[in-house]
Amino acid sequence: MPRRILSRSIINALVVLLIMPMLAHAQTTLRVPVVSRTVFYMPAWTAEKQGFFKEAGLDVNIEVYDGSEKIFHDLRAGTHQIAIALIESVIAESYKGGTLRIVAGIAKRPPHFIIAQPEIKTLADLKGKTIGVVSMHEGTTFFVADIAKAGGFAPNDVRVEAVGGSPTRARLLKERKIDMGLQPYPLSYEAEAQGFTNLGAMAKLVPDYQFVSVIVDQNWASKNRAVVAAFLKALRRGTEYMFAHTDESAELGAKELRTSPAFARRALEDTLSMDIMSRDLSLTDASLRRVFSIMQQAGALAREVPFEPAKFVDESYLAESRK
Repeated sequence: MPRRILSRSIINALVVLLIMPMLAHAQTTLRVPVVSRTVFYMPAWTAEKQGFFKEAGLDVNIEVYDGSEKIFHDLRAGTHQIAIALIESVIAESYKGGTLRIVAGIAKRPPHFIIAQPEIKTLADLKGKTIGVVSMHEGTTFFVADIAKAGGFAPNDVRVEAVGGSPTRARLLKERKIDMGLQPYPLSYEAEAQGFTNLGAMAKLVPDYQFVSVIVDQNWASKNRAVVAAFLKALRRGTEYMFAHTDESAELGAKELRTSPAFARRALEDTLSMDIMSRDLSLTDASLRRVFSIMQQAGALAREVPFEPAKFVDESYLAESRK
């Protein structure tokens, strides 16, 4: 072999050896917004801490917001790629040609407790009071009618104010600016310890309700199918790890939820015993139908609109993640 060809071969081999480590460590950066620091997002924080995202070739940056509306704005704008948030706005927009889609489930029933000021002892006592909700278009807003019915009064007998996520509601309860706010654990545990009244689990009034879910904009996701599938696979691993390693998860929960290890552990135990989370990230027909029905009752969707999950759900990414 001529010396020139041999030298060229050696140079090419050296170039490949130099490039290979860079290719091996090349990762897709994702900005992932979540609504607040609550237990629903523990699978994502777990996947991040355990390196599951990195093993999937993803550099995931989880950003905490205080509501879903700005999250959806950022998804549509393309500044953020995958969200873990509430789904009502996604459903409503889908019937108007919106491009946001639910691709996996996290919480299939509401893990909230009805937390009220100390002097409020029954649901009936909420009549005439102020209820703080995350937004007028989604989430806890749609449970007001169920609470009113159980308390024996009409929904318009209470004042509903959109104030933001659970941490904000906790602060406003302390400041006595709202009389009641639905709080997920561990915030509900903390509220009880501070003397607020726990009027019961919302899941008893609404046993099936697709709550926090994984959401994408199809304009981006359809061009990045492998990335979405890789994210979902790592998220599922995070969910499994979270339940399999209680002590470690309680430590992480205490850090991310800004609570005590005891409350974080209790939150994990309640999540398991109340069957709050979709362990395999699946979406159930019953939980989606319940959301759809409540939205129609609240006037967020017209009564004649048919229930067509294909308009707002795309489970093909989840199916691909399971291969």
